[in-house]
Amino acid sequence: MSTLLTALATAGPLAAGWSVHLAWMRRRLQTARRDPLTGLRTREGFTRRATVLLKDPRAVVVLADVDHFKQINDTHGHAAGDALLKATANRLAHYVGRHGVAGRLGGDEFAAVVIDNHGTAADLLAVLHGVLARSADGLDPAVHTTVSLGWVRATDHPADDLSGLLRRADEAMYAAKQGRAGVRRAGLGRLFATWSGRRAGRRGSGADTAPGVAA
Repeated sequence: MSTLLTALATAGPLAAGWSVHLAWMRRRLQTARRDPLTGLRTREGFTRRATVLLKDPRAVVVLADVDHFKQINDTHGHAAGDALLKATANRLAHYVGRHGVAGRLGGDEFAAVVIDNHGTAADLLAVLHGVLARSADGLDPAVHTTVSLGWVRATDHPADDLSGLLRRADEAMYAAKQGRAGVRRAGLGRLFATWSGRRAGRRGSGADTAPGVAA
């Protein structure tokens, strides 16, 4: 009996220490999947959640890119640029809600997957485009810009995985940026190549897109 009590007394602190370690590991994992600046999911965290959401036939994939972001940084400083990114992230997260997911893919590029319950994605994204163009709270009103949005319905391309849908949304977004349309839906036709307006380091391809909705 004394041996058993001794064993239990020894195991107690070990079990408590292991629980603390597991909790610490979970916090580290959650932190690793969150962007430290905006609080949105990183690419890895976004991909995990988005892949699950794409099982829903109502899923819509959105790609957002801040226009003239380098100019904001060069003119007003990186602190202003960071504040603009935070405001963009907060507004995008509010639009997505708790049933969708938003993430920062890197730099000034964001992605989201939303569940379009009422078939009103085009209208809501037009409203979002206007909201994203507002000045960030607490900043000089001069520190503002627009955000180009490209989107695609998952059911329009049932053979595409998340990567393929993001590519289509990316192409639509750049078509919107080039045409100053604000928002553009990825078309259902074939894709055609273009190098116009692409950022350095990105593959140049454009989407055969349906007419967009400008805010």
